[in-house]
Amino acid sequence: MPKAYLILLLAVASETIGTSALQASQQFTRFWPSVLVVVGYGIAFYLLGLTLKYMPVGVVYAIWSGLGILLIAIIGFVVFGQRLDWPAVIGLVMIMAGILTIHLFSSTATH
Repeated sequence: MPKAYLILLLAVASETIGTSALQASQQFTRFWPSVLVVVGYGIAFYLLGLTLKYMPVGVVYAIWSGLGILLIAIIGFVVFGQRLDWPAVIGLVMIMAGILTIHLFSSTATH
């Protein structure tokens, strides 16, 4: 796996942790989840910036946001008991198809 993709995956993981903590913070009324939000997003944006040395911003952001959406939907379902209807599931599948298309076929993405 190229270095850029590894950094990008770490950025996605940090953003996912921050967003999950955002739900757990209960609108910033709980201290430790609130701290985790700030730290998670801080690390995510730092790593996202590093990724931009190797890949175009549009591709980086598409992959970062798309994977983040997918992971948060899964975490919302598993951890917070949030349900998705079929149109939402189909939309998430389409996002995943877009990410795979960029990764597998785009010459602008680092391979």
